Formats: sequence, structure tokens, C-alpha cells
Amino acid sequence: MKKLLFLFILLFTINLSASSILILNSYHKGYEWSDNIINGMENFFYKKRDLDINILYMDSKRVTSKEYYESLEKLYKVQLKNRKYDLIIAVDRFAYDFILKNYYEFFTTEPILAVGIENFSYEKAEKYGVANRVSALLEKRDLQGNVDIIRTIFPSIKKLYIINDKSLNALHTEPLIYNLIDNFNGSFDLIYLKEDNLENLKKKFSEKEESSAALFIRFYKNKNGELNKNQEIADFIKNAKIPIFVTDSIFIKRGATGGKVIDLNRFGQTSGQMALDILSKKTNKIVESKDLYYIFDSTKLGEFTLPVDALKVPYELVNKRLTYYDRHRGFINFVFTISPLLIFLILGLIHNIYMRKQVEKDLRRRIEFDETLLNAIESPIFWEDFQGVIVDSNETFCKLLKLTCKDLYGKKLEDFKNNKYVKSVIEILDKYKQNEDENYEFDYFDDNLKKRIYLVKQEKFKDEKTKSEGFVTIFTDITKEKEITLEKQKNRQFVIQQSKLAEIGEVFSSIAHQWKSPLVEITAIAQELFYTKKCKDLKEDDSFVKDIMNQVTYMTNTINDFQKFIMPSNKEIEFNIKEAIESMLQIVHHNMKYNNIKISLYIKEDTKLEVYGYKNEFMQSCLNIVNNAKDALLSKDYKNRRIDIKLFNEKNWLIIKIKDNAGGIKKKNMNKIFEPYFTTKDNGHGIGLYMTKVIIEDKMKGKIFVENVEEGAMFTIKLEQNR
Repeated sequence: MKKLLFLFILLFTINLSASSILILNSYHKGYEWSDNIINGMENFFYKKRDLDINILYMDSKRVTSKEYYESLEKLYKVQLKNRKYDLIIAVDRFAYDFILKNYYEFFTTEPILAVGIENFSYEKAEKYGVANRVSALLEKRDLQGNVDIIRTIFPSIKKLYIINDKSLNALHTEPLIYNLIDNFNGSFDLIYLKEDNLENLKKKFSEKEESSAALFIRFYKNKNGELNKNQEIADFIKNAKIPIFVTDSIFIKRGATGGKVIDLNRFGQTSGQMALDILSKKTNKIVESKDLYYIFDSTKLGEFTLPVDALKVPYELVNKRLTYYDRHRGFINFVFTISPLLIFLILGLIHNIYMRKQVEKDLRRRIEFDETLLNAIESPIFWEDFQGVIVDSNETFCKLLKLTCKDLYGKKLEDFKNNKYVKSVIEILDKYKQNEDENYEFDYFDDNLKKRIYLVKQEKFKDEKTKSEGFVTIFTDITKEKEITLEKQKNRQFVIQQSKLAEIGEVFSSIAHQWKSPLVEITAIAQELFYTKKCKDLKEDDSFVKDIMNQVTYMTNTINDFQKFIMPSNKEIEFNIKEAIESMLQIVHHNMKYNNIKISLYIKEDTKLEVYGYKNEFMQSCLNIVNNAKDALLSKDYKNRRIDIKLFNEKNWLIIKIKDNAGGIKKKNMNKIFEPYFTTKDNGHGIGLYMTKVIIEDKMKGKIFVENVEEGAMFTIKLEQNR
């Protein structure tokens, strides 16, 4: 029995040792991305088992023509003829697609392992009849994770550029980028740069751009089809004047600041383990790689002053600055080994004195630097201890009080109460302390009675060494920002009114229809009164007068409704959405009726209809959508023009869906219809839809979407009800 068991183990070992693997690389030898993955696989294989590995390079980065792939097919038919492999490994998308297409030309029943592709389609594998033979290790770049990292260690960021090229591989990453941008909820801007010229990128980031960073996805191919060498890309990343974060390990230690990256070597080792599992006849599986690590360049973090210790996850640092002990480890160990205690103490004392001198020198430099930096800040800043004595300040604060810094230090603000500027600052701080959330902004007038607007912020500090406490107070000048905000508000209101005037023609048309009938009635009544004027029946005269007044009252109500609509709302109020929509529909009722357009309003039972916002502006936004639908419907079937409006609740939202049957919006225009002044035949007036988006998002604090459904387009408005 023991002999049989030993023989079985021997045969099993021989069988494994004889395993043969074909690796089809999408790219050329020297392309670091795939080389790193293959090196990781080979290192893993050689540690675990003796395998026969054959690697073929497709060179798909440099040559992508149909003629080239046809030539490859012929070449591989010769190379792979009479060759039998136990496993086929495809590195990235080009190799995987090539194997699927030509599987039954080169192979029979060999299993396939796809490595490094970003998306897997079971239907595609099934189409080529190999679904039961395919395993895959997917490379998923964590864009959201990198954005979260950047937000954490760079809290003052205002712009984040996402850099990608225009290659075929870039198309597979783009859905992740667009999904990130669409769902992004942050205080800074995401800007997608899809370039095809490395020189343009070098020029763009050759100058320092405050509060900006970049997330590098890939940039391997220029517009003329030439590949950028990795060293050229590394030089661009290293010399950029903003921190550049990456999603894989290629440019770690070569200028990248770092990020949540795919370690390609470890990714290759994971691929190697999957390969061994397949050779051991384990079940096929599609796995998303977990080989993501937080890696940062210490030199770059210091260059851009980024506090990576703010992260709450384990991370690795490369290019760490060597300490004195690290640089002289061998010498110190030698001294520890052979020197007597006295010599060791003397050397330690000398070293300590030297280090103290260096620290003192660095401290003096730091103090000078801090003083220069403090005075370079335009915002007034001052420090007080816990007793209110001024410890330090910048020159801007002294100028604000019209005092010299020398006179100010060591004293309290109360010591200068006779100074009107100091008195104003004391009053401001007292008011701020009463309610920090409400009284954080104040107006200040200088000698020329020029108004300045400041934000006041006060923070408590504690010196752990001296155990002293106090407060730091900062006055931030926001005068320009306030002026810009006010100007933007004026411009926004002007554009809103411009949009409303664009709809007045439509409304006037509706009013004309509404007035025609009463005017005809009044004319008929007047003529009847004229021909019967000899009638002395007073009751009949009263009847004529009453009929005329009824028609006049109707016309008056119509013009009053119109007047209320065109007047902008002065303040936010709580109003009923159903009433607002019905008022809007009343204005365009005759116009829609004349054009044979049927409008239906459906409200789900128990729907909460009250919202908070600007009623007239909301009515205008709905009118913009309805008129937009009308324009599209006028070119459709005269007998079947329809606009459906539905209201219902969804969690804390009131949902408004406005749908027409005008045939929908062309796909190429779907992402443009909310742009100002963009106009096509199938979506009406662009300014109206642009202002609709502005009103819903700014005035109503809601959201608006558009999509094609069934016979037409549907606009969805979401209004939050728990504000």
C-alpha cells in the first residue's frame, strides 16, 4: 500500500513538473506595465514549481492594424503547431480578445487565464464557446479611493485633474472616470484631461498652480501614434509643479506623490497563484484584484507639504529621508563594538553638541521663516494668552489697529480702548463669542470710509512644552469674494428674467386665446343692448351689465395671473406643488388646446405636496419644460400629442416626472441640452432648459435629470422636503 501511495505521489509530482504555460503578452518586451506583471508571475512560479513557460509578445501598443493581426495569426499557426499547453495566460485586453477570436485555430481544450483586463463579459466568452474554460483576474483602479486620499491629505485642494490618453485601453477606464465625476460630492472641482500630446501636459503643469493636484491614469500614446517612453512620462510627473497621484506602481519612486495603487509585481504573483490553482483543476472563477496598497513618496510629500499621517489606514513610504543613524549605521556599529566606554561617551557628547548646534540653527531659520511667512499673509492675525495678553501678531493686524507691533506686544486690547479701531475689534470679538455660528462676519471701515468685509475665526491652542494656553484670532478679508458673489447673483437673476421673458411670447399667445371668447361675448352683449335700447325693462338692462362684468372679471383674473407669474419671487416660501403646476397649466391652457396637445396631471394617493423655495421661479422652470415639449410635439402626429405629469413621494423627496411622446432627444444631444443657448429641433430652446436647471438646483436646492423613454423624453425633478 505504501509503495502504491509513493508511486501515486511520484507520478503526480512528475505531472506537475511537466506543466507547460503559454503567456501571450499584449505588448512588447520593455513595456513596464506588462513586464512587471510577468516578472511577478515568473518569480512566483520559480519559487513554487518548475514550469515550462513560453512568452509571446503581440506589440499591440505600437502596431494595431488589421493586416498586422492577420500576420500574427499566420505566424502563431506556425509557432504553435504541434505544441500542447496546459494553460494559456492572456496579459491584458488585446491578447485576451486575440485568443478568444482564434481559440479553435490554435488550441483545443486548454484553460484560459485573462490577467489585467478591467471588465469581463460572460456573454463574450460564451459567444466564442469558451465560457467554461475562462478565468480572469480583473485590474480595478480605485479612482474613488484615490480621490478620498487626496481630499484627506490635501484639504485645501480646489482642483483635481484626471489625466488619461486617447488609447483603446483608455476607453475601458472612461466609464469609471465618468461615474466618479457624476457621483462626486466634494468641495473641489474634478477636471477630466483627455490629451494626446505629452508636451501639452508638460507645458500645462510647468508652473505652480495653487490648491491643485492631478490623478494620473495613463498617458502612453501621442496623437501621431508614437509611444511615450516611461522615462519621458516619469520626467513629466517628477517635474510637474503640482502633486501627481497614480493608480499603479509604475511611477512610484519616479516622481509620483503616491496613492492607492495596484502593485503590479504583487498583482503578477496573485496571477501566478491563480494559474497554479487552474493547473490543480480547481473551478474557474472571475476575481477582482485586491492587490491595492497605499504607497507614498516621502520626498514629494515634503515638497508639497502633504500630511500623509492624516490617513487612517496603513501605508508605505518610499524614498524616505535617511536619518544620521541610517547614513552612518556601519560606523556607529563599529564604534559600539570596538571602542571603550570612555571613547563612546566622548563621541556621543561630540555628536550631541553637534546636533544641538544644528537644531539651534534650524530653529533660528524656522523662526525667521515663520515670521516672514506670517507677515506675508494678508489676513490680520494675533495671539493672546489665556489672560488676554497679546503674545504675537503679524504686521497686517498692527496696521489694522493703526499701532506699531512693538507697542502692542505684552499688552491687552483693553489697554487701547481710546483707539477707535481697537474699540471696534473688541466689540466684534465680544459679539463673536456670544454666538460664533451667527456673528462670524463683520464690516470694517478704514480712514477713507472704504468698507471691508472680514470673517473672524478664533481657535484655542496649547503649548505642550510650556503648558501655556491661549487663542489665535484670524480676520480673513472676503471683500472681493462678497463682491464677486453679489455680481454673480445679479447676473444669475438677470439670466433667469431673460429666460422668463423668452416665455412671455408663449404666455401672451395663451392670453390672446383666453381673451378672444370674452371679447366676442362682450361685443355680442353690446350689440344686443344697442338694438334693444328702446326696451324699458330695467331688469334686462341689469342682466346685460352683469354679463359684461362677468366677462371683464374673467379677463382681469387672467391678466392678474399673468402679472403674478412674470414677477420674480422675493423670498423662499412653503408652497403646494400641485397648485403651482395647475396655475402654470392654466396660463398655457388655450395655447395647448389650440395645438391639440393633451396635458394630464396624475398625483399618487397620499403624496406630500408641500415644498420650500421660490414658487414663481419653479412655475417658470416647469413652463420651460412644457413649452420645450410643445415645440417638439408640433412636428408630430396632430391627433396624438400628449404631455403627462406625475407627482409622488420617494423617501424624503417629492418626484415630478414630465413626459411627452414627441420621439425623444437625439443621443448625441442628451448631455448638451442643459447648456446655455444650445438649441436643436428636437429639444427646443437651450436657454430655457439651462435656466430650468439653474432654478431647480439653485433656487429649489433640487436635482433634474432627462432621459428617453418609450415614445419621447422624460424630465425628472427631485425636490427635498425635509429642509
